[in-house]
Amino acid sequence: MVPSTEPSLRILALGNDILGDDAFAFLVAQRVRERIPGVDVRCSSASGFHLLDDLLGVERLLVVDTVMTGNAPPGTVYVVREGDLEVTPGNSPHYTGIFETLALARALNLNAPREVLIIAVEAADCLTVGGPMHPAVEAVVPVIAEMVENTSRNFASELS
Repeated sequence: MVPSTEPSLRILALGNDILGDDAFAFLVAQRVRERIPGVDVRCSSASGFHLLDDLLGVERLLVVDTVMTGNAPPGTVYVVREGDLEVTPGNSPHYTGIFETLALARALNLNAPREVLIIAVEAADCLTVGGPMHPAVEAVVPVIAEMVENTSRNFASELS
């Protein structure tokens, strides 16, 4: 059997660097790249089925993103595993999220990750083009970068 050259862990930063708080994950990704050379970090502004290429080819996926629930102050950190959330499918392919895309990949027997961990931060504004990042969101960038670094090391040690 030929050993796999694919990484066992990928960090996927989702967002948009011109939309205020939505640039959060990209700042985390930049710090992680500086602190863990060689780690597989991808930044994407894609959504739905366009994420498929970023999801495939790894055993574990760690997603960093922002959310706007309106139920917590900006900067609140959420950590969830794929199975922790109940997915409510939309009535259109235009409402396809990461979980539906993962389900499709698995249904097609593609090489989808077996474990998905999502670290999300409550945002104040992800809609204003050129808007500033909320100070509470910006303040947790180093905290989440360290959390991602520790999680990456834990995943790596479990696989060795």
